Amino acid sequence: MWIEKETSIAEIKTLLDNGYEVEVDSPDGYVPVNFFINKGMYDEYVLKVDGGKPVRCNADHLFETSFGWMKASHLYEKYKTNHFLTKNGYKLGNVFKTGNQIPIVDINVNHPNHRYYTNGVSSHNTGVGKSLFMCHVAASVLLQGRNVLYITLEMAEERIAERIDANLLNIPIQQLNELPKQMFETKVNSLAKKTQGTLIIKEYPTASAHSGHFKALLNELALKKSFKPDIIFIDYLNICASSRFKGGGNINSYTLVKSIAEELRGLAVEFNVPIVSATQTTRSGFGSSDVELTDTSESFGLPATADLMFALISTEELEQLGQILVKQLKNRYNDPTVNKRFVVGIDRAKMRLYDVEQDAQKDILDSGKEDEYNDEEQRKPKKSFEGFKF
Repeated sequence: MWIEKETSIAEIKTLLDNGYEVEVDSPDGYVPVNFFINKGMYDEYVLKVDGGKPVRCNADHLFETSFGWMKASHLYEKYKTNHFLTKNGYKLGNVFKTGNQIPIVDINVNHPNHRYYTNGVSSHNTGVGKSLFMCHVAASVLLQGRNVLYITLEMAEERIAERIDANLLNIPIQQLNELPKQMFETKVNSLAKKTQGTLIIKEYPTASAHSGHFKALLNELALKKSFKPDIIFIDYLNICASSRFKGGGNINSYTLVKSIAEELRGLAVEFNVPIVSATQTTRSGFGSSDVELTDTSESFGLPATADLMFALISTEELEQLGQILVKQLKNRYNDPTVNKRFVVGIDRAKMRLYDVEQDAQKDILDSGKEDEYNDEEQRKPKKSFEGFKF
């Protein structure tokens, strides 16, 4: 039996903890809630739209505007007045900063568009960090003097550029626009001395581009800019299109997603370049601290096609510690039991990952193998993020 009522995001946690299935209204209809997360205390921003209730949020909260997804802080600093997508179409609204600090909570929904209505305004849900992870690795590859092509079908290319800039310049993303010109030039010149890598970011509308478009892009970049990427990031696989099947037709999600994965792997082989992408887990996987291959959403054909696959796992405890758990799910290049699980530090403000103290690894146990860790001398070697290099 389903009950429809208006409730706060904070109350969703109680419903989920008591075993209820919760769905929230969104521009895509009612979508299931995967999990609730308490983010802690943040500076308060408020959005007010014509004829609607105010939305209280933090600086990083994303709203869907007529210019795409924008953070509350960016709207406050540059576009105080804008048109926001609401249940009643686009409405004029403005964002202001109160100067107060408030507790911030958010939810994650099980839909490729990641959005839901907050007081009638389209908002982007909280994420575990798959885009942050790819932006961090992209920045790391750039620092190694390699060429990077970052294709985004979800977030605006300017937002991706901001994330990578924050990582490379080692400053919080909120402070990018406030950085003095002289300091910015000093940091950029210092970076230029360290690397000769080139970054190109290309944005496509959601579900509109497939491997054929990406192949044409690679050929065009080679012809016009003599640019050949050493690695390609696609953010992200499930919202790509297939060159063989049309979405929305008489085709199930298993076949569609498997087709996209096969086409992207074929593209990687054809151009002899690694392609990194992301997917989501099933609803049960979102609430699990031990994700398995079977928790892959929409299509098990995706892990069957991938050469290397790992899960990023975030729990409330890890969030409070500023950490994220990495678990290998599949590895065709090495033994997946080597460094099967390890934690890394995550700095969401600077969009970067970092090594944590080795003591943080000691409590990570492989499911079903806890007895092997009873003897201190038989503990597995400590894990480190240092080995994650291209």
